[in-house]
Amino acid sequence: MKTTGIIRRIDDLGRIVIPKELRRTLRIKNGDSLEIFVDNEDIILKKYSPMESIEEAASKYVDSFNQVIKHSVIVTDKDKVIAASGSLKKKYLGKSITEFTERGIERRDSFVERQKKTFSFVEGVEDFGYYSFSSIISDGDAIGGVIIISVESPILESEEKMATILAKLLSGNFVNE
Repeated sequence: MKTTGIIRRIDDLGRIVIPKELRRTLRIKNGDSLEIFVDNEDIILKKYSPMESIEEAASKYVDSFNQVIKHSVIVTDKDKVIAASGSLKKKYLGKSITEFTERGIERRDSFVERQKKTFSFVEGVEDFGYYSFSSIISDGDAIGGVIIISVESPILESEEKMATILAKLLSGNFVNE
């Protein structure tokens, strides 16, 4: 565990303020949920991702979709790629998403790029090709995205629909809490 040297007092309602610099660095925004863990006398806060609970299912789905459409398939939560298949799997899996991807999720976007162009869905990785993007919505909240990437041939309309179908399948894996 790394120390920050930051000390905060608990107010009368039991609240503490997480400094703006830490929130920015850890990409914690207003309305985000934090999971609380206790380890002996330590309290550990972790950014909560409902997508982590379906990571295994997402991996199976992207592998199946990849076998059918022969393009790379990627699933993200609001911070990183949680499942990937195809030729780009090693490049994308576990990487933090870019602001472009994050904005697509927040806006609940579904779109396709039919012109070959340079794009960056994850930090430090640029590719040249075609893609389809569909946000994953659960109980009205945007919680992630499905991205189909082709570096060789344009995304067909049927493949674009596959991104939407996978997003809906994944959103159906959540149990109302």
